[in-house]
Amino acid sequence: MRKSNIFLIGFMGTGKTTVSRKLAELLGYEEVDTDARIVRQQNRSIADIFETQGEQAFREMETGLLRKFGEETHKIISCGGGMALRQENVMLMQRYGAVVLLTAEPETVFARVRDDDGRPVLNGNMNVTYIRELMAERMPYYQAAGEIVVATDERSPQEIAQEIKEKLFSGKISFDF
Repeated sequence: MRKSNIFLIGFMGTGKTTVSRKLAELLGYEEVDTDARIVRQQNRSIADIFETQGEQAFREMETGLLRKFGEETHKIISCGGGMALRQENVMLMQRYGAVVLLTAEPETVFARVRDDDGRPVLNGNMNVTYIRELMAERMPYYQAAGEIVVATDERSPQEIAQEIKEKLFSGKISFDF
């Protein structure tokens, strides 16, 4: 099956949302942010969903959203940081598109998210040490899911989008532009 969607995965603060916008411009695709779509569908914040229904309910919402992408093409899909933690999600993403893992050092992530109180996984733990530990815990899942890996530290979103495009055109992935 040729792939025509691009899923950006990785830890929070690696630049998925920002890069997805630039990549969508570069390729002429529609950009979709899964967290933003869930917030819109539920008419409340992710923090509120976590607080009232729990993380498991939010993860189910993510999976339900991913299932819908099988019917869509030519989308750049910026995934929440926990999306690749479920094997079912990984299988869906790999079935419906190319999966690109964005990475960044814990210090870079901290600098990018330290003033954002909308990150329930970091509430009460907004520090480099915790980010490093959580990243290390999640990295095997990200690496297993990602077909292309791109580092985002000290790079512009445009540079990152261009690298992703070049890697997709390299022929290593059966990708249908």
